[in-house]
Amino acid sequence: MVKVRAGWRPERLRKQREAHGLTLEGAGERLRDVAGAAGVAVPAANFQTLWQHEQGEVYPGPHYRRAYCLLYRATEPELGFRHGLPGEKTRIQFTPSDAGADGLHHGAHVLAVERALLQIRPGTEDTDSKVLHQRILDAWKRRHTGGDPNRPTLVLVGGYAGSGKSEFARFLSQLTGWPVFDKDPLTRPLVERLLITLGSDPNDRHTELYREQVRPLEYQCLLEAAYANVDCTISTVVTAPFVAELTDERWLQRLVNRCEARGVSVSPIWIVATSRRCTSTSVSAPPPATRGSSSTGRTTWPPSTPTCGR
Repeated sequence: MVKVRAGWRPERLRKQREAHGLTLEGAGERLRDVAGAAGVAVPAANFQTLWQHEQGEVYPGPHYRRAYCLLYRATEPELGFRHGLPGEKTRIQFTPSDAGADGLHHGAHVLAVERALLQIRPGTEDTDSKVLHQRILDAWKRRHTGGDPNRPTLVLVGGYAGSGKSEFARFLSQLTGWPVFDKDPLTRPLVERLLITLGSDPNDRHTELYREQVRPLEYQCLLEAAYANVDCTISTVVTAPFVAELTDERWLQRLVNRCEARGVSVSPIWIVATSRRCTSTSVSAPPPATRGSSSTGRTTWPPSTPTCGR
């Protein structure tokens, strides 16, 4: 018979694991990793033991409790191991950022970021832009606390020339600390040399020669660099026009499958340049010209407006 422990809520471990998108085997691997990195005793963390913890059949020992707290960035009371002690902080506090006397330290900076992220709106009914909102916000908040508890994310930022996609990608990077892979600075020297070698203009981006012989290699190099981060489960922002890619449902599905196999989520974003200003579009997919033709779903930032692009 299991001993009754005051404050023990074993179902919270399951909820935390599922919220992080982890299987029992995946959670065990992560527990061993975080414990080893922190220099504390590394638990065996096999899936049978984790299942017993979540079912309330076995109360986690001190090594397991420490590893769970490190993995989920939470305190023992938050994870349901026990009641909080008198005067004990029962929630992990984020390290405050520096702020002046203008009141930013009261949360105005958080509200400003949240308002900006709320401009990302779903373009189809099957798109949940709130998931990306929360991941970006959590990553931004947790940059000072040692890590992001969510699944790593591969963000694709596409759009026509001059739409502001590079600026938006940098904005996401500044919030979250995620690295940015921008196609032009990464591939331009090689692309220009290849075009010259093939007898074309180094600025050619429109001829059949570029589209058939150069562009595929250009995007392959960009995505192989992104996959290197995906294989390491590092959240990454990749920006390029992606005009053909984000309208190809099969291409998107292959990308999602590859990333999901490594526990990485994919969030495509499309940037829209309106006649009044360069704004953004977003999450989950195809450009405005293909609206309604893909089941992948998309999000726009801001809501749909007439577009101008080249």
